[in-house]
Formats: sequence, C-alpha cells, structure tokens
Amino acid sequence: MSTSDDLLKLENQLCFALVTAARNVVALYRPVLEPLGLTHPQYLVMLALWEDSPRSLGDLADELAMEAATLSPLVKRLEAQGRVTRARRAGDERVLEIGLTAAGRELRALALDVPRQIMERTGMDASQLAELRDGLAPFAGGRTAAVRRVS
Repeated sequence: MSTSDDLLKLENQLCFALVTAARNVVALYRPVLEPLGLTHPQYLVMLALWEDSPRSLGDLADELAMEAATLSPLVKRLEAQGRVTRARRAGDERVLEIGLTAAGRELRALALDVPRQIMERTGMDASQLAELRDGLAPFAGGRTAAVRRVS
C-alpha cells in the first residue's frame, strides 16, 4: 500500500478522532452533570449565562455556535426547570431575552466543582486541559483563539 492509501485509513482521519473525542467528552461530563440536573448542552447554556445575563437568544446562539432553532428547546427546558426566564425585550418585541432565575444563579455554586471532577476523571490538570483546548482552536471556529487574544 502506498502512503496516499494510508491517508484514507479511518484511524488516520482527523475528523474521526474529533468526532470520537467529542462523543467521549460528552459521556465524561454526563455523570458529573447529572446531579446538577443538567445535560451537557444545558451546561453550556448555563455557563454562557453565568458570564453574561440577560442576553438575547440570538446572542446566546452565536456564543454557543448553535442555531437559534436548536437552542430554543434547550432554553425552554431550562425555563421549565425554573433556571432561566424567557421574555420579549421591552424596546423590541422581536428579541427574546434569556435571563437567570435565582435558582439558576444558585446552581453556579454547585457547578464550581465540575472542572475539578473533570480533571480528576481525565487525570489532566488545568494547564493540560487548557493546552488541549487551545490546540483545538483552529477547529472550533476560532472562538478559543479569539478569547485568548482578548485576555
């Protein structure tokens, strides 16, 4: 077999490694987030809201690199759990604002232990996880690189 044939082996595919890693990361977070009553996508929504709330659904979707149509049901479930509010913006009723409830803000204190648990489960420290995250920046739409430039 030639070297070009090796490039088509499944085990040599970046896309396969990333998809497999993504699935495994979500599975790694599942038992850590379950006691908080959150799924991995809901955790990401809450992380974004803990940084900046209230914010429009569109802004939140952009931040999370999701379509608003995909994000909307996640937000509705979080609202049903009493963690977020959804309300039309007073000055522009076309804009749906997502905010935190008191319960949503209180959940942050419990979530503070999530990174430690992930480090424990992976056997990696914060700097190793940051290096891995930063190495993925070219594949993450530049979000991580942009954050690093601003910091």
